Amino acid sequence: MTQLAAENPAVAPRALVLGSTSCYRRELLQRLRVPFDVAAPQVDETPRPGEAPADLAQRLALAKAQTVARRFPHAVVIGSDQVADLAGEPLGKPGNHARATLQLRRMRGQTVVFQTAVAVVCAEAGFSQMELAPVKVRFRNLSDAEIEAYLQAEQPYDCAGSAKSEGLGIALLDAIESDDPTALVGLPLIRTCRMIRAAGVKVL
Repeated sequence: MTQLAAENPAVAPRALVLGSTSCYRRELLQRLRVPFDVAAPQVDETPRPGEAPADLAQRLALAKAQTVARRFPHAVVIGSDQVADLAGEPLGKPGNHARATLQLRRMRGQTVVFQTAVAVVCAEAGFSQMELAPVKVRFRNLSDAEIEAYLQAEQPYDCAGSAKSEGLGIALLDAIESDDPTALVGLPLIRTCRMIRAAGVKVL
């Protein structure tokens, strides 16, 4: 992957595009107070046979950024993906109540690594960079009643691993270990800031 020099004054300011339909990532990116557009990446998220969770998250993050960058070649495009890693097995978005119940029953009392990848691409500048932000999460030994109460209240069926930590899902957990606090929600902003600055987007 190639990259521009970080904070290079010769790099002209560029438009920013978030290649995601996630409302969570959109809300996180808004914290930077940098204007941006949103575009759906339309990428097949099916895991490949034997694909490790971290590899899956990185492949999809880059694919999302590249797909949108082809439509907006002058812009700096952000792509991101998150996969829950349970002992090497990828757990994605459950999609419904039954699958969410099964996921949380399997994760109770376990340490799960949420693999969040972010990629930044600018096709015109030949810029492409990606980083992985793993987050270790230790789940409480949840009862079936607690799982059911949580799912009825939160309905986190569009969240990897069914755990919406920015909401009631925090009550499911014993501990979180991360060097990029927003990674668990879906977009590691420390890494994102670093990469979009290198790509020519001014933050602050």
